[in-house]
Amino acid sequence: MIAQPQASHFIDGDYAEDAAGAEIAVIYPATGEVIARLHEATPALIDRALASAARAQTAWAATRPVDRARILRRAADIIRDRGAALARLETLDTGKPIQETQVADWPSGADALEYFAGLAPTVVGETIPLGRDFVYTLREPLGVCVGIGAWNYPSQIACWKAAPALSLGNAMVFKPSEVTPLGALQLAEILVEAGLPAGLFNVVQGRGAVGAALVTDPRVAKVSLTGSVPTGRRVYAAAAEGMRHVTMELGGKSPLIIFDDASVEDAVGAAMLANFYSAGQVCSNGTRVFVQKGIKDRFLARLADRTAAITLGDPMDPATQMGPLVSAVHLDKVMGYIAGAKAEGARLVTGGDRAKLNAGFYVQPTVFADVTDDMTLAREEVFGPVMAVLDFDTEDEVIARANATEYGLAAGVFTADLVRGHRVIGQVQAGTCWVNAYNLTPVEVPFGGVKASGVGRENGHAAVQHYTQVKSVYVGMGPVDAPY
Repeated sequence: MIAQPQASHFIDGDYAEDAAGAEIAVIYPATGEVIARLHEATPALIDRALASAARAQTAWAATRPVDRARILRRAADIIRDRGAALARLETLDTGKPIQETQVADWPSGADALEYFAGLAPTVVGETIPLGRDFVYTLREPLGVCVGIGAWNYPSQIACWKAAPALSLGNAMVFKPSEVTPLGALQLAEILVEAGLPAGLFNVVQGRGAVGAALVTDPRVAKVSLTGSVPTGRRVYAAAAEGMRHVTMELGGKSPLIIFDDASVEDAVGAAMLANFYSAGQVCSNGTRVFVQKGIKDRFLARLADRTAAITLGDPMDPATQMGPLVSAVHLDKVMGYIAGAKAEGARLVTGGDRAKLNAGFYVQPTVFADVTDDMTLAREEVFGPVMAVLDFDTEDEVIARANATEYGLAAGVFTADLVRGHRVIGQVQAGTCWVNAYNLTPVEVPFGGVKASGVGRENGHAAVQHYTQVKSVYVGMGPVDAPY
């Protein structure tokens, strides 16, 4: 299977290449085969991308919001029209099953473009009366924004960052992960086809050095990163040197709390979604599943049955429910966590081994029970299909244990008592939460974390404040009163 793009980068409205950049081999995770070869951006290409963004942004900021919106809406329509081909590309890039990429990746990106197209014309300032005088405020774009993507939802993330940035009058230079670099190029092509002026959305490929060059460039006003906590700390510090705006959507070790009055079937389904969807490679996953002791045995028995029925296989087969991990390196990391959990005394309920399917990077969906708070599996982000089940007695106890982590991205509560559900979720330290649901992230809703899991929010009306700045204008309506 070959998915070679026209060129490695998309700059100033067209594809661009410089073979002097280090090679990036794109691997199909289901077979281990190389499906494309790209090159990292050279300093000259990075400069060209930033220069074109700065040039194009001035005129774009002066464009009527409704005209900007029409372009983004056309892009959303193109994505939906080409859904089958884009889903196939996403599966080749990530290894995720086609049944996922058809409904969750590019469709979410199209939703974001459509949502911010509708929102942008409604973003207005305010008038503040001061008696004789008054003040009015303006919401202005920031300028050139840098987006740095993660490898797990590459095309969705590109859209989630591009949609608010572009709709509100900014330009963006986007660096996808070098592991999954293909989808962002398609987005750039689609945006230009929809009418976006050249230079407003550029894609440059590369590893950490390319990201660092973008983040520290004086032409950049804003950095939006989706990635790990260690990467986030480095990027946040670098952005702070230039007093740049930042949005950081980082990792998590999120609690999913299941009380003994919850529906076992619903709770099991949510726990599986929160650990096995996308082979567990989701930042908001509820990987610490706290189950009240009164329901623990029934929960584990049903969980084992349903997990054993998951279909692993060829990601291009519509019947496949779980695909491989994204890379051989990541496979080794996840298998290391499984070995560590066994060594530390966690009880293996199901799974726990590699799944031998072709030469792909497959891991069996795995459940450990009797996990304790001090085990590595309960403290570190695995980012694979490995569920840790912990038990608890009381509400106060589980809230304290749920909060005993540096992370604060997400949390969920399952209970038949909605008063308790709201009470508990109100005390959990997390930015994105669910009651009797999990991992539903419509673009209308702000998404992001607290503590080490990040700053700022993506999506929803909250994103407006992260891609604009307020200008206050005082209007004097009379003579100046000066003591001099």
